[in-house]
Amino acid sequence: MAKLTKRDIVVAISNQTGMVQHDVFQVVQRTLDHITNSLANNVAVELRNFGVFQPRLTKPRVGRNPNQPGSSFVIPPRATVKFKAGKVMRQRVEKLSRELKEASSKEGYSADRAERDAQLNS
Repeated sequence: MAKLTKRDIVVAISNQTGMVQHDVFQVVQRTLDHITNSLANNVAVELRNFGVFQPRLTKPRVGRNPNQPGSSFVIPPRATVKFKAGKVMRQRVEKLSRELKEASSKEGYSADRAERDAQLNS
């Protein structure tokens, strides 16, 4: 599965706007830095039609070392980030989900049919 990198974003925006890649990189990097700083200061970040980033504190829990059965220790609480997709993103990803499900059902159907045909021919 392919992945989108910050570099890919910079190149795409640069090509679409005609701006110099260095300037686009500065804007993208400062945007990400500002989001990170806000989350580090316990401020949620809401990007309409994209989603919401919320800083959260996990609960302390008991952990166990599989190499030392019987020993347990407390994993302390820590700050994490929760992401909740926005309406537009959620709808577009659900559309992808339906398309992948349809494609896999067609593949599954053709594989089942091929298997039955092979059994009948033998």
